[in-house]
Amino acid sequence: MRKAIYAGTFDPVTYGHIDVITRATKIFEKIVVGVSAGPKTTLFNHEERINLVRQVFMENKKIEVLGFSSLLVDFAMEIGAQTIIRGMRAVSDFDYELQLTLTNRNLAPSIETIFLMPSEKNIFVSSSLVKEIAALNGDVSRLVPLVVANALRKKFSK
Repeated sequence: MRKAIYAGTFDPVTYGHIDVITRATKIFEKIVVGVSAGPKTTLFNHEERINLVRQVFMENKKIEVLGFSSLLVDFAMEIGAQTIIRGMRAVSDFDYELQLTLTNRNLAPSIETIFLMPSEKNIFVSSSLVKEIAALNGDVSRLVPLVVANALRKKFSK
C-alpha cells in the first residue's frame, strides 16, 4: 500500500491543509495526517487539535489522523509511510522546506518528500492568519470548516 504522511501542528486545521490532504488522496492509497505535539506553543492543546482534524476527515476512509511527538521521519517509519507530503504556498516557503527536506533525507534516505500546492483560493490561508482574525472576532468561515470556526469562537470567548 502506498502510504504518505502529511504532518503539522494544525493549530487550527484550515481549508489550505484540507486542500493539500485531499489532493494527496488522489496520489496515495492512504494518508496519515500526523498532528505534532511539537515544541511550538499552540492555541489548542494536542488532543483538541487531533480531535478537530478527525472531525474534519471522519467521512474519508483514506485518511487516518494520529498524534505524534517524535521526529517526523521516525514517525513515518513507525507507521510505514514511504513519503512525506509538504504543502508549499509561496516561494518564501522554499528555503525552509528545502532545509527540512534535506535534513529528513539525511536522517531517513528511504523516505521521499513531495510538495503539493493548495488551490489558488486557499494558497494564502495560514493557521496564524486564521487565529489572528478569530482573536479579533472576525469571520473565519471561508478559511476553516464550521467545526473549527466554532472551536475558535469558543476558545476566544473565554
